[in-house]
Amino acid sequence: MLTLSRAKELNATMVTEEHLIIHAMNVMAAMGAMARHFGEDEEHWMAVGYLHDYDYEKYPEEHLQHTEEPLLAAGVPKEDVRAILSHGYGLVNDVKPLTNMEKSIFTVDELTGIIQACARMRPHGITDLEVSSFMKKFKDKKFAAKCNRDVIKQGCEMLGMEVKEVAAICIEGMKQYAAEIGLAGAE
Repeated sequence: MLTLSRAKELNATMVTEEHLIIHAMNVMAAMGAMARHFGEDEEHWMAVGYLHDYDYEKYPEEHLQHTEEPLLAAGVPKEDVRAILSHGYGLVNDVKPLTNMEKSIFTVDELTGIIQACARMRPHGITDLEVSSFMKKFKDKKFAAKCNRDVIKQGCEMLGMEVKEVAAICIEGMKQYAAEIGLAGAE
């Protein structure tokens, strides 16, 4: 099973840009919260979340095409590599999310981007972000426009959950890492 320390070690060999490291931490935090929700192994899901954009910095135009072979060669279990690949479903590949872990990573990858953007606009960052504030921004397609809301909705549908329910879980998970992800606010 992939550990968080191993995921960080592997990610560090490919990812150096601060915004991508912060994104990895956002997804890691959200995945830990989703694991708690489903009664699964938190660290394991966090590790998969942290490593999900392994090849993105070096191969942005070929995202996830340089992930499977090197991660398998590094000893990452096949099911964890598959979970990572599944976040590109319908975007860059046809690896359909089947498990709760796969459906979660598919959903939270984009969702954390909108949560982060919401939190950055607030004096107290994510620490006092309510799901109702998030939902207002989620409905505004001009806000964090690069975050694919259709993917988020599709992922929530796969999970059998409402967007606001998944967002609430992810916000709570990300609050625990507010300082590390730069979302503790300015005040």
